[in-house]
Amino acid sequence: MKRTCGMTLIEVLVIVFVMALLAAMLLPTLSPVHRKSSRISCVNNLKQTGLTFRIWSGDNDDKFPMEISATNAEAMRLITSGNAYVLWQMMSNELSTPKILYCPADTDHVPATSFSSGFSDANISYFFGLDITTNDTQRLLGGDDNLAVNDVPARTGILTLWTNYPVAWTAARHKFIGNIGLADGSVQQITTGGLVSAISNAAAPSRLVIP
Repeated sequence: MKRTCGMTLIEVLVIVFVMALLAAMLLPTLSPVHRKSSRISCVNNLKQTGLTFRIWSGDNDDKFPMEISATNAEAMRLITSGNAYVLWQMMSNELSTPKILYCPADTDHVPATSFSSGFSDANISYFFGLDITTNDTQRLLGGDDNLAVNDVPARTGILTLWTNYPVAWTAARHKFIGNIGLADGSVQQITTGGLVSAISNAAAPSRLVIP
């Protein structure tokens, strides 16, 4: 009878060790690629939300949802109380999918599959400016919500930022760099210094709704 030879226990252990070693060597090289992919997705998301605001305003007398409080009194009451998800529900037809509101590098929120069943601030990665009009082209319309004031992470609700306010990006998501969308539809990746400058350029305090 012809005998077949199998691997010994030592040979199996050597193979497992080599595979584990290769995995440990490859993971650090893959991490920057993942971060870059997340940044690109985040920028694209903010571009789409900016476009959504413009499309919505085109059907509503060239005004953003935040400007039409008279016809959306209950919605605006909820939004000004810090409920960010209500604004996105108002523009759900233009957004098409809530996945746009989630950054792949965000570990504090989860993506949603619809704007109705269970949709909440827990599904949103981005803040938006509460007092922005279609004429405020260089003010903050939206951006990554991983902000900190005096090194304390911003809480859910309304965050009022004054000129030279001690605001900064946290280390989460994009390593002390964040993305902002302006009311003109442009999106920028900026440092904390750039964020402070963007806030300083505003003629009035910036009220942000943090999900």
